Amino acid sequence: MEQREILVKSTLDSSMQPSLFYKSESNEKRPLLVGLHTWSYDRFNQISNMLPYAQKYDFNLLLPEFRGKNLKTNPICTQACGSDYAKQDIKDAIDYVVSNENVDSENIFLLGLSGGGHMSLLMAGFCPEYFKAIGAYVPITDLEKWIKQNKDYCDHVLACCSNDVDEMRKRSPLYYVENIAKSNLKIFHGKFDPVVPVSHSLELYEEIMSKYPNARVFLDIFDGGHEIDMETAFYWLISQYNGVKKVNVTG
Repeated sequence: MEQREILVKSTLDSSMQPSLFYKSESNEKRPLLVGLHTWSYDRFNQISNMLPYAQKYDFNLLLPEFRGKNLKTNPICTQACGSDYAKQDIKDAIDYVVSNENVDSENIFLLGLSGGGHMSLLMAGFCPEYFKAIGAYVPITDLEKWIKQNKDYCDHVLACCSNDVDEMRKRSPLYYVENIAKSNLKIFHGKFDPVVPVSHSLELYEEIMSKYPNARVFLDIFDGGHEIDMETAFYWLISQYNGVKKVNVTG
């Protein structure tokens, strides 16, 4: 699959925003995998993780930039880190490839880890109807809480959010439970995660289950830290694409 850079006009500020796109080898419409970069990186960050699986299953692959790194060194950091601009960039990029490429719009899958997991959950809260299934690995769900738990990222969060608590809440998935509950979502979190405590995923899941017990939101607490198992992640997405037959257990 050949790497191609696409530029998509933002429907919010008319700026041209970059994404990487890898077109399926098929001439027929094929599913789209949208892979989201981690906190401190850009659109090139997830090529090695995502591309082999897109190739294996003959999916199209979209790697959006969504305003770049969530770091204070990013000159437009206030537009990154789950801002309205960042969310719209992902949505705009999806709309563009659906309109211009061989993308099956009924089978769009979203996957992100760490900062990308945070963004996956925000997209579940923004446009859950876009995605057949979403996978969020080791996500931050509450920025206000996280800056007290991980001092290494505190200054970056404050810079991205203009030192504004209300802005931190606006960019935290925990405040979008009603829409997230409409998505088909699996959250994965390492029990021993030293970067983002597992309580972030537990609290979000418990909040969703208390209000929307029939939501198709699932939680996998695995034996590990701040990491992703791509085989497990993609098994979840493929199971929602192909369907997986299960055997009833008798007591």
